[in-house]
This record gives sequence, C-alpha cells and structure tokens, in this order.
Amino acid sequence: MKDLSKMLKQLQQTQSKMMEVQEELAAKSVEGSAGGGMIKVVINGRHEVLSVKIDPTVVDTEDVEMLEDLVTAAVNDAHARVDEMIRSEMGRVAGGFPMPGMT
Repeated sequence: MKDLSKMLKQLQQTQSKMMEVQEELAAKSVEGSAGGGMIKVVINGRHEVLSVKIDPTVVDTEDVEMLEDLVTAAVNDAHARVDEMIRSEMGRVAGGFPMPGMT
C-alpha cells in the first residue's frame, strides 16, 4: 500500500509539472515558412496563429492558387514545429513514459 501511495504522489507531481509546461508552451511561439521564406506564419503553443507575413513579390493576381498553397504549407510547417516542441517538452516531463496522443 505504501508503494501505491508513493506512486500516486509521484503521478500528481508529474501532472502538476505537465500543467506548468503547458502554460510555458502557450507563451512560446514558432515560425513556419514556405516558398523559401516568402510566406511566414507564427503560431503559439496553443496552435493559435499569431501572424502571417507575405512577401509582396509572391502576390500574383493571376495565380492566387499558388499563394493559397504557400500559406497552407507555411501554416502546416508551423503546426508541425509546435507539435515537435510540445512532444519534446512533454517527453522531458514524462521521463520517457509514452504519453497518450503524443506519438
């Protein structure tokens, strides 16, 4: 019974630390880009888009589809970078234990 109590206490400490890390991650941001940096998207650790920068030279009214594709690629790149940041930080807190939804 003593081992179970110790394990529960350890679990509570880990959960508390994970909540702290989630708050820290929400305050961080990453940049994704596409088109050789012509499109840049910044998102935070909550996957909220903070900004989108488009180099004016990539704007072509005759080829809006290309611009749409570049913006989509930049957003997806930023999301992938946030996911990696989250996996890295949460993995550090979890001490190598697999986390549901973090694979």
